[in-house]
Amino acid sequence: MTLTTDADLRQATRYECGCCREPIERSWNFVDRAGDRHAAYFANCYHHRDQPHDVWIDVILGTWDTASAEDHVTFGCRVGPVEGSDQPAATLVRACMDGSGGEVHGLLLSREAGLAHPRLPEFWQVVDFVLVNDPGVHAHLYG
Repeated sequence: MTLTTDADLRQATRYECGCCREPIERSWNFVDRAGDRHAAYFANCYHHRDQPHDVWIDVILGTWDTASAEDHVTFGCRVGPVEGSDQPAATLVRACMDGSGGEVHGLLLSREAGLAHPRLPEFWQVVDFVLVNDPGVHAHLYG
């Protein structure tokens, strides 16, 4: 299924990293699948001093046409340099490691729970989509 997003809905902000005082660029948006709201993502692009640049992405999957978040589930990953590769790689991590989890996130998955979750392939599809289509994330990793 084809994923899409509305660039006009994308939001971004900048704040300071607590460990090194370098900027963090945070963006978020919705992702639609076949014309229906499918997911929301939050991407934090870190510019750590003396460390490789990486991006931490949380993706919320669930039903979006109701006021309830009871079926929402959130996965997390880190995307960045890995040893032995000239391209960044994604690694599943605990969702909302930055402490941002709230009611809208629903169930926050650990790495272990995420690896066993039936919606894991959907999560990776959204991550791939974000890496290509969020201009800030793409420029941060590949620019």
